[in-house]
Amino acid sequence: MDPLRVSLARIRLLVLDADGVLTDGLIYWDAHGESSLAFHVRDGWGIRRLIEAGLLLAVISGRRSEALAGRIRALGIPHLHQSVEDKAATLTDLQTSLGCGVAETAALGDDEPDLPLFSRAAVRLAVADAHPSLLAAADYVTRAPGGRGAVREVADLLLTARSPA
Repeated sequence: MDPLRVSLARIRLLVLDADGVLTDGLIYWDAHGESSLAFHVRDGWGIRRLIEAGLLLAVISGRRSEALAGRIRALGIPHLHQSVEDKAATLTDLQTSLGCGVAETAALGDDEPDLPLFSRAAVRLAVADAHPSLLAAADYVTRAPGGRGAVREVADLLLTARSPA
């Protein structure tokens, strides 16, 4: 059996970055300083399928966004951490509180601030348009770019790995 599939089958917790993973990385500012983000509906469907399958999901972001918080609530993701400076420490605390080890954790990121998540994950995933440092450290690189179906692609991988071969 494929070693990546074996590792994916063990995953209980999927941790996502937000900007550049759940979104395409663009932030739109209006004249009043308000920002807006776009989220792909297929990523949302993949997240819902993972939750229904019993996987734990979390978003750890270095930035704070009310638009992100609203989308995460709508999707039913119970763990959202924003304005995080130390992503590895936040993930370690989350793993401890959930009783979930490194071997049961996967992380999906797009840029250098996500590398600390990789240090606490058995399966390291990067979106297609990720920074070269993440691409080099990833176990799997999605075909889809961030905000354009990459999360759905990862959801499909995780669900396929959990099903009998």
